[in-house]
Amino acid sequence: MTVSVVIPLYNEEENIEMLHERLKDVLNSLDTGHEIIYVDDGSTDRTLEFLEGIQKREKDVMVLSLRRNFGQPAAFAAGFDFARGDVIVTMDGDLQNDPADIPRLLEMAKEYDLVSGWRKKRKDNLFTRRIPSSIANWLISTVTGVRLRDYGCSLKAYRRDVIKNLRLYGEMHRFVPAIASWYGVSIAEVETTYHPRLRGKSKHSISKTIRILLDLMTVKFLQSFSLRPMRFFATIGMLSGLSGIGIFIYLIAENILRGTNIGDNPLFLLGILLPIAGVQFIGMGLLGEMIVRAHQEGQKRPIYAIKKILGPGGKRSRDEK
Repeated sequence: MTVSVVIPLYNEEENIEMLHERLKDVLNSLDTGHEIIYVDDGSTDRTLEFLEGIQKREKDVMVLSLRRNFGQPAAFAAGFDFARGDVIVTMDGDLQNDPADIPRLLEMAKEYDLVSGWRKKRKDNLFTRRIPSSIANWLISTVTGVRLRDYGCSLKAYRRDVIKNLRLYGEMHRFVPAIASWYGVSIAEVETTYHPRLRGKSKHSISKTIRILLDLMTVKFLQSFSLRPMRFFATIGMLSGLSGIGIFIYLIAENILRGTNIGDNPLFLLGILLPIAGVQFIGMGLLGEMIVRAHQEGQKRPIYAIKKILGPGGKRSRDEK
């Protein structure tokens, strides 16, 4: 088993040397080949300069320098594209994740496809970080159905065949366990050490929390309806249309029994609007189905994921690829 460690960095010049020293001590103690991929996400300090110095003296280090700050998901995606290990480990570059936890993740990765860290004893502020994080973890677990206690922990280990099938954008790197669950992967969670930040500036902000909530809506939609959008839009459309019909039945009954004027009732306009909106939603569902069909046929990618192939046919299939 070979290991690739992917670490995105943005303005972390004060932490790089110590991070690399600790990481190398851990990786050199492992009985496995390894590589380290540092991704400089458009840093404006001396981060890239320090990384270039490390790469010159370390043969197993690769440095990817992005043209500007694309964000952590893009930095992870770049590292995944260049990673060659059988297992890919991700972690932050601020020294809050402890490299000493990597062997434990790798041991679990022998049995599971994805191993996620759990920062049980966090040192962050209770009201600005820990309570919002607990609420977010509960919400994500409830919405996606994948129960984890810490979605925000960057320290994770992935089997290569799992991570290579994922496409990250927005804040999607936080939802990798939920997205990977679509492929039927096995997921485990292990307690990891989490240190307080001693150097540098935190990149967390309230706007990031809002983006996470918006991306959660996207993940839920993709998880349930990415290949069958008609079910989502048609359900809303039918409910809307039936509600409009119900309103008209009520108004007609009012007119017959009490002699009220239907045209003067505000519900009359709502009864007209809801069926029209229902037809539009169903039309959107049909358009979505056409787009999904065209995309799937154009990509020529299977709509299934194979875990293992046994027998001579499996060998021939791999050779043909």
